[in-house]
Amino acid sequence: MDTKAGSNESGEKGAKIYCFMRDSGNSHQVSWNAAYEIIKRQKSSLFKTSPKHGAVMIIETVVKEPESYQNCGRFLGDLLSSPEELEISNQTPKEEVIDSSPVKKGDRYNY
Repeated sequence: MDTKAGSNESGEKGAKIYCFMRDSGNSHQVSWNAAYEIIKRQKSSLFKTSPKHGAVMIIETVVKEPESYQNCGRFLGDLLSSPEELEISNQTPKEEVIDSSPVKKGDRYNY
């Protein structure tokens, strides 16, 4: 697969999902999460598409074909308003559990 063609296809699918969901009344974060998941899954590369690059792919697609995404231009600013908001919202930091029991001789790998 040509990476440029794959990138365009991923951007188109992401734009369709993002714009449809926003136009249907969904929030930016919910729409972004759905679109970004599709973009990540479409890429057949070893490296995953970054959230910022995924947002740019959607913006490029909408700007290139504004007649296909007529009501979406008003939502594009939300895609780059703050990079930390582009992170998938269902990712939660792992809680670190610290074992406070004393280490005894012979407990070499006591975790």
